[in-house]
This record gives sequence, C-alpha cells and structure tokens, in this order.
Amino acid sequence: MRIGILVALVMLVFCCACSVRENSGVDSTAVVKVEVDNATAIKNGAIQEVVDETSGREATNLEIKEAEPVKEVEEVVVYENIAEQKSGSRTLRWSPKPGLRWHWQLSGDLVVEKGIDVYDVDLFETDSLLIEKLHQDGARVICYFSAGSIEDWRDDASKVSPEFVGKELEGWPGEKWLDVSRIDAIAPLLLSRLDLAAAKGCDGVEPDNVDGFEQDTEFVLAYADQIEFNRWLAGMAHERNLAVGLKNDLEQVGDLVHNFDFAVNEECFEQNNCEDLVAFVRLGKAVFGAEYTLEPAAFCSRALAMNFSWIRAEYDLDRATVACG
Repeated sequence: MRIGILVALVMLVFCCACSVRENSGVDSTAVVKVEVDNATAIKNGAIQEVVDETSGREATNLEIKEAEPVKEVEEVVVYENIAEQKSGSRTLRWSPKPGLRWHWQLSGDLVVEKGIDVYDVDLFETDSLLIEKLHQDGARVICYFSAGSIEDWRDDASKVSPEFVGKELEGWPGEKWLDVSRIDAIAPLLLSRLDLAAAKGCDGVEPDNVDGFEQDTEFVLAYADQIEFNRWLAGMAHERNLAVGLKNDLEQVGDLVHNFDFAVNEECFEQNNCEDLVAFVRLGKAVFGAEYTLEPAAFCSRALAMNFSWIRAEYDLDRATVACG
C-alpha cells in the first residue's frame, strides 16, 4: 500500500515538471538546475527560469529572457616610462619612481640636458610643442601651477570671485591666497588648469600652495579643510590621467601619501625635516626637491642615501640646476 502511494506521488511530480517545460517551450530533455533563492535566475543556454521563493516550487509562469552578456572589466595599468606607455594601446597615468634625475625651471629659456628623466616647468609658459619634444627625448614633464593662490597676471584670474580671495603671499606681489574651504567657488579655476595640463600633454602636475591652513591667509582654514581640498584636487588630476605631486605640506603627509603620486619639497635638508617624506619612498613614489642656500656637498650624500631626487637651484628657478648623483 505504501509503495503504491509513493509511486503515485513520484508520477505526479514528474507529470507536473513535464507540463511546465512543455508550456515554456523548453526542450523536455534539457537539464535545468532548480534552486530556491530570492529571484534566482537559472541559466540554460540563452534562457532563464525564475524560481518562486515563497512556495519552493518552479513558477507556473516562467519568465523567459535572453541572458545579458558579461561585461569585460578593463585592466588598469600605470606606466612607468615613455617607452612602456608607447608600446601599449592606452595612455594611462604615469607613476614616477624614486631615483629619477629631475630639473626644475619655471621661467627663462628651458635648459635641456642629457640624462634628465623629469622636467618640472610652468604650465602657462610652456607650450605643447616643447613638451612633445621632451617626450621624444624620453623625458617626462610635470607642469607647475598654483592651486591655493591666484596670481593677478594670469589670464584666468577673473574666474574666482573677490570674496574668495584673501591676503597677499609674503614676498610674492600680485599673488593672493584662495579660500580652499570653498571648493565649489574655486573649482572652475582649478579644473580649467587641470584641463589645460592634460591638453598640453603634461604627464603630471605640481599644484603649489596647498598648505594654506598653516598660513596667514585671511580665512579660517582647518586641518580638515586642507585635507578635503587636497584630496579633491588629487582626484580631479587622476580623472584626467595626470600624476599629481604633494607640494611641501609636510604636516599632512601621513594623511595624503596614498592620494598623491609623488612629492615636491623645498629645503627640507636646510630645515631638517626630510624624514617626513620617507613615507613616499616606502610606497615606491618619487620625492623631488631643491635646496636654495646649501651647497651640494652639504646634502647630496644624504639625499642619495634616502633615494630622493634632489637639486641645488636658484630661488627664482630660472636657470640650470645642479643635480645630485
């Protein structure tokens, strides 16, 4: 008696399954895996069967649709040098490593020398043809501009409302601090400068004056305001495939080293605070810097031991420099 009941139940289940397959137009010989899960899609070739979670049975009205194609995820590659980048099919962000020889010159006719890996030049004063020529020579180009201040001689100075312009920088007539706590107000100026850097073919940018929270700017800038601004700036540079350097701002290195691709510093050997920059080297990121008053013999051996890229330069950055190593 029990065996008869069991056989009848098995036949009933088999007939129901066959009925569902016939109504759905699916070949009855197809093997379909059924799992009870919230709206789980069961793929069989180009169709999907939807399982009803509440009953634990196959739904009587099967939703049949074409399976969506799997999207390929593009691999992100960061190139270290021009040759490697040109051999690839895409142009992606440069990642400067420690130990590169660099030359920093923001005015005057650019001094071009053999053996220089990186040139740091003024964004506005350097044309794209010169940048391309340096690329052809195998060098990288960093483009300098001020991010935390505005210079009244720049063509784009009118892009910031006067209410967001503060005190003049000491020793720099015509250059005034910006209120970096108001990113919304100064973003048009800075985004246009980053766009210009990308259009000219710069490999990276050196945004200056990103430590206003420590300066007498006229604004009340907190540590957190500066962090938010600097991270935003780095993110906007990366969106344009530009490497970005943290200029000075040693107090915030610990909070920003992962957001920036390299560092640029002035006179850390003179001021005895170079240890703050070691965090970049530990992450395989270049540290570029200059001394204005010390002679190379006073700092080069230490710079090389720390794997820093250091030079002796004139304060106006308008002529040849002496590189360590």
